[in-house]
Amino acid sequence: MDFLMSGLAACGACLFTNPLEVVKTRMQLQGELQAPGTYQRHYRNVFHAFITIGRVDGLAALQKGLAPALLYQFLMNGIRLGTYGLAEAGGYLHTAEGTLSPPRSAAAGALAGVMGAYLGSPIYMVKTHLQAQAASEIAVGHQYKHQGMFQALSEIGQKHGLVGLWRGALGGLPRVIIGSSTQLCTFSSTKDLITQWEILPPQSWKVALAAAMVSGIAVVLAMTPFDVVSTRLYNQPTDSQGKGLMYRGMLDALRQTARTEGIFGMYKDPPGDSAMSHVSYLSSLRGLTEAAGPAHSSSSGPPIGQPRGRRLPHRAASSPCTWACCSRSSTIRLWSVTRWQKTS
Repeated sequence: MDFLMSGLAACGACLFTNPLEVVKTRMQLQGELQAPGTYQRHYRNVFHAFITIGRVDGLAALQKGLAPALLYQFLMNGIRLGTYGLAEAGGYLHTAEGTLSPPRSAAAGALAGVMGAYLGSPIYMVKTHLQAQAASEIAVGHQYKHQGMFQALSEIGQKHGLVGLWRGALGGLPRVIIGSSTQLCTFSSTKDLITQWEILPPQSWKVALAAAMVSGIAVVLAMTPFDVVSTRLYNQPTDSQGKGLMYRGMLDALRQTARTEGIFGMYKDPPGDSAMSHVSYLSSLRGLTEAAGPAHSSSSGPPIGQPRGRRLPHRAASSPCTWACCSRSSTIRLWSVTRWQKTS
């Protein structure tokens, strides 16, 4: 059930974050392997990209690739958050003294992320193709002419087989490994440190908010270069055998991007996706703690040094809802899983 609820909650959040994904994809492809100042910038910043896409492609274009995005979120987060939540609830991430082990947490987050990302790789590739499709006057990157998710999967499968469907999967795994391990590890570690040092009341919603903010910053800094490369690997044109024509792999893509576009070319992913969703915790977590009652909002807590497993007796402390908080989505994911936890 943890896998199912994590996936469904992620889908709910995806409805609101998909426009940001469309903007992110196009900004990452803009000026691909071109020196700064030598190409026309159709999207000057996040807000300008929203306006431009809505004006030229229409408002519906901001939800391009929604179907594969929903399916990918269900597969990816259902496996990732569900697996990590089960490992945390089973005590596999804690030492014999009951404290969280950052290496175990990072390893579990990376493994869970890899499982979800690899299985969902064909869906993510099609999502990237659809989100990059634009009118010729604002088009960036290679333009595929897919009519929809199923048509795209069928066409790629018929032309290039299973190998073509999983093209770019290995290049995308470092993105997920670094992102998942950084996200889940920093959120857990920061939350524990804040509680142990008594910076904030142990059961306060402010603890999760602060930990989520730290986690969001860490994820953006660590994952963005690999996210840019992953988008370009998936979207590059291919030959008749399904082999990429621009990059030989992740390392080659990193090398070419850094050499041609410089360090700023590695950070063409606007941080709005992570930043906006983490700021949304302020209202969502307050609502959740008020709805949960005294058990969730009490400011009293155990003495410093008490094992983490005993400090948070209620179920929400060790469930996928916690990890959904620190990922890049919104209030819906938090609300969905938490409501299920309260009624189960």
